[in-house]
Amino acid sequence: MTPRRSLSSLISLRPGEGAIVFWSFLYLFAVFSAYYVIRPIRDEAGVAGGVSNLSWLFTGTLVAMMAVNTPFAALVARLPRLRFIAVTYRFFILNLIVFLLLFRTSSGDANIWVGRAFFIWVSVFNLFVVSVFWAFMVDVFTTEQSKRLFGFIAAAATLGGILGSSITATAVKTIGVPSLLLISAVLLEFGVFAAKRLGALDPGFATTAARKQTTDAAGGGEQVIGGSALAGLTGVLRSPYLLNIGVYMLLYTILSTFLYFQQAAIVDRTFADRAARTAFFATIDLVVNVLTIGCQVFLTGRVMHRAGVALTLTFVPALTAVGFLLLGIMPVVAVAVGFIVLRRAGNYAFARPTREVLFTVVSREDKYKAKNFIDTVVYRLGDQVGAWSSSLLTMAGMGTGAIAWAAVPLAIGWTFNALWLGRRQTVMSPATSSASVDTRQPASTHP
Repeated sequence: MTPRRSLSSLISLRPGEGAIVFWSFLYLFAVFSAYYVIRPIRDEAGVAGGVSNLSWLFTGTLVAMMAVNTPFAALVARLPRLRFIAVTYRFFILNLIVFLLLFRTSSGDANIWVGRAFFIWVSVFNLFVVSVFWAFMVDVFTTEQSKRLFGFIAAAATLGGILGSSITATAVKTIGVPSLLLISAVLLEFGVFAAKRLGALDPGFATTAARKQTTDAAGGGEQVIGGSALAGLTGVLRSPYLLNIGVYMLLYTILSTFLYFQQAAIVDRTFADRAARTAFFATIDLVVNVLTIGCQVFLTGRVMHRAGVALTLTFVPALTAVGFLLLGIMPVVAVAVGFIVLRRAGNYAFARPTREVLFTVVSREDKYKAKNFIDTVVYRLGDQVGAWSSSLLTMAGMGTGAIAWAAVPLAIGWTFNALWLGRRQTVMSPATSSASVDTRQPASTHP
C-alpha cells in the first residue's frame, strides 16, 4: 500500500479532499509553531512579573481583547475573507517586531514591564490567530467532513507545538528572546501564504451539487460577509445554541485558570533562574504535544465518528471533574502536573476538534463574528473570573486541595452543558434530517 493510500485509509480521505487538507494542515502547523515559540516566553514573563500580579495581567488581557474584538468584526464586515485574514495576521507580525526592539533595548524594571505587556499581547494573539483559522475551517468543510478530518488537521497544531516549543527550549539560552520573536514572525507569515493557497482551492472544493448550489447562492467564498461590527455579541445573545457554546467556553477557561495558577506557583517555588523557567514551560508543552499527536492521528476521527459529537465533547469536562476530585484528595505536585498534562492533551486531541464541529451548523456570519467573540472575549472573561476567584480563594486561606474541591461542581455542570450541545448539534445538522441542504447554510441561524 502506497503512503498516499495509507493516509487516505487512516483519515478516511475522499477524492478531491487531498490538496485542501494539505494546505489546511500546513496553515495550522505554521500558526501553532509561531505561537509555541513565544508561549514559554509569555509564561516566564508572567512569573517574572510576580505570581501575585497574574490576576492583574488577566484583567489587562480581557480589556485588550474587548478593545480589538470590534475592529476585527468591522474588518470581517468590510473585507473579503482572505483579505481580513491576511490583515489580522500581519498586524500581529508587526507587533512582534515592535516587541523584538523593546526586549533588545530594555533592562531592569523596564524589561519586567515589557514582559507584562508581552504577556497580555500573547494572550490576545494566540486566541485571535487560532480562532480565525478554525472559522476558516468551518466555512470550508461540512459537518460530515469535519468529523472525519478535523482530528487529523488538529494534529498539525500538535506538530507545530512540538516544533515551536523545541526551538525555544533548545535555543533560548543561546540566541535570546528577541531572535525567537523574529522566528515566530517568519512562521506566521508562512501561515498567511498557506491561507491564500487554501482560499484559492476552496471554490474548486465545491464538488457536490448541494455544495455548489450553496456556493453560488452565497456569491462565492470571497464575498464580503457584511453585517454589523457588533454582530458577534448580538448573535450569541439571540441564539440559545451559541449562548451555550459561550457557557462551555466560560467553564473551560475558569477551570483552566485555576490549574494555571497552581502551575505558576509550583514553578515559582522550584526555579530561580528565568531561562530555566522558560525551558521548563517549553518542556511541559513538548510532553503535552507528543502525548497528543498519536491520539489526533489515530483516535480523534474514529472516536468522534463512533461515539458521536455529544460523548466526545463530554470527555474533557468529565476528566476535569475526576482530576479536581483527585487533586482535592491528594493535593500534591505530581497529581497537579499529571492532571495538567492529561487535561491539555485531551483538550487538543478531543475537545478542540469537536468544539469546532459545533460551528459547522451556524450561519457564515456567525462562523466569523459570533465564533470569534466566543473564542476571544468570552474565553478571556473566563480567564478573568478564574484568575480573581483563585486569588480570592488563596487570600481566604484555601490551599490547592480546597480550591480543587470548589472546582468539582463547576466541572460537573460543564459536563452536562457539553452533553446538551453535542445532542443539539446533531439535531441541527442537515446530515441527520431529511433536508438536503449544505451544513454551512442551516435553515435557522438562531435555534
